[in-house]
Amino acid sequence: MPSDAHEEPDNALVSRLLSRRRMLALGGAAGAVALTGAGAAAHAADRNPATGAGALDAVKAAAAASTTCMRLTTEQIEGPYYIDYELFRKNVVEDRTGIPLILVLRAVDAATCKPLRDSAIEIWHCDASGVYSGYTQTGNGGGGGGTPPGPPPSGTPSGPPPGGGGGGHQTPTDDLTWLRGIQMTDHQGFVTFRTVFPGWYTGRAVHVHTKVHTGGSRTSDGYTGGRTCHTGQFYFAESAVQATTGIAPYAANTVTRVTLDQDSIYPGTGTQGGLLQLAYDHRHIARGVVGHITMAVDPAATNDGDGAPGGGPAPTASPSPSA
Repeated sequence: MPSDAHEEPDNALVSRLLSRRRMLALGGAAGAVALTGAGAAAHAADRNPATGAGALDAVKAAAAASTTCMRLTTEQIEGPYYIDYELFRKNVVEDRTGIPLILVLRAVDAATCKPLRDSAIEIWHCDASGVYSGYTQTGNGGGGGGTPPGPPPSGTPSGPPPGGGGGGHQTPTDDLTWLRGIQMTDHQGFVTFRTVFPGWYTGRAVHVHTKVHTGGSRTSDGYTGGRTCHTGQFYFAESAVQATTGIAPYAANTVTRVTLDQDSIYPGTGTQGGLLQLAYDHRHIARGVVGHITMAVDPAATNDGDGAPGGGPAPTASPSPSA
């Protein structure tokens, strides 16, 4: 796995997508650029007992010690907001503000229970106001908030339909990259991302998208070869999401929130369906959250996320499902 010094930039000064060659050239200097907003908060999480190195080591040790074979993790739709940027980095925050979230993710072979080393795990999700980078002109799905940070580059199309489009890939409206990243797994199948707790938008419960790539390798052009063996989504317990609603900037999100039980895509099967295990101070969630999960996948399969949702109860607070 490449060293941190060779990660692509994760700061606001380079938040617009550059050519991959330019990104790699900037990567070595990324550490010298000051983090802003939640980026600084996430960086400071190393000193927070709830999200510090000790807590992360404990989470990894517990997961690595488990000898129980898991059922195959549920495949779910990719959704309309995936962009194949392949930004190799641990910290995906850039200039987004919100509660620091550390995601400890592990991939194992569902048949052998062995960790998938030297594979790639990718994540993307919306910010606290329910907006995805690359789609800021879409707002947060219902037009009720989520002010875009600025106009998209000239010549880019206007946003897709409200609510996330109900499936099918949408055309990006800008070249922003926050809250998107990919990493190669270590010898135990782990990656760790520093991000912020996602917000919500019309039609969906709070979630994070993921893909697991196997059979390829990291090159100067990104992740090359192989296949996407798993496409899924991660979810958060309702109690944790509820705890964020009175904290800035989440408190400013006026979109009607869909709960986990109301979500049309979450399959309602706990860890197998993507439900994260969460660790945080229940009196002070603003200090940070650790979310962890092990994904059991078929490394030889191809699951690009073009199929039907994993299946769950019909939504009650929104018209069409989005992603």
